[in-house]
Amino acid sequence: MSGRTAVHIVIMGCGRVGSTLAQTLEELGHSVAVIDRDPSAFRRLGSHFSGRRIKGIGFDQDTLREAGIEEAGAFAAVSSGDNSNIIAARVARETFGVENVAARIYDPRRAEVYERLGIPTVATVRWTADQMLRRLLPSGAEPLWRDPSGSVQLAEVHVNSAWVGHRVTRLEQASGARVAFVTRLGEGILPTSETVIQEGDLVHVVMHQADVAAVEAAFEKAPEES
Repeated sequence: MSGRTAVHIVIMGCGRVGSTLAQTLEELGHSVAVIDRDPSAFRRLGSHFSGRRIKGIGFDQDTLREAGIEEAGAFAAVSSGDNSNIIAARVARETFGVENVAARIYDPRRAEVYERLGIPTVATVRWTADQMLRRLLPSGAEPLWRDPSGSVQLAEVHVNSAWVGHRVTRLEQASGARVAFVTRLGEGILPTSETVIQEGDLVHVVMHQADVAAVEAAFEKAPEES
């Protein structure tokens, strides 16, 4: 596992997301238990999956114990129901003390509320919509992530083509923001002091919510002659 420590992970929901997550985690060397109320859903796991298949309701404490929640290092709630996911996530964290917990939430308004309560969420509809917006409206800074207080965000910001050939550090100096990473040809790059912006780069920036407009303006403006 390339130095990583194997842990036991419990997943509630064996749909496309849950089954893919389970198979991936097992390939990485972790032990996995999958909970679903419909036993036919386990067929998605395939014949090579060696983890536990538990029929039951994912927020039921006895079902969670059967899945090994008491020794689990992580819990993922990815069923099709928002309420079930958040209840299960809270039970895993608050009753069994699982440190790494995440819940899939379809309603983005709920997701923001639960983030503030300390339950990490993945709002699938919002995520997909944001991805589309970033392609349809590249001039806007749609946030990829916000801290629980909402004051700091990570967003992809459109960069004027005039910045191609200039160093990322110069863009940071002009905007006052920090470039967290650059996506180039589909791969993420952590910029160094020598990284130069290339044609087609997607620039992801960490900034204060109050500074978004100023950062967008700085990125949209051509660099000053030096």
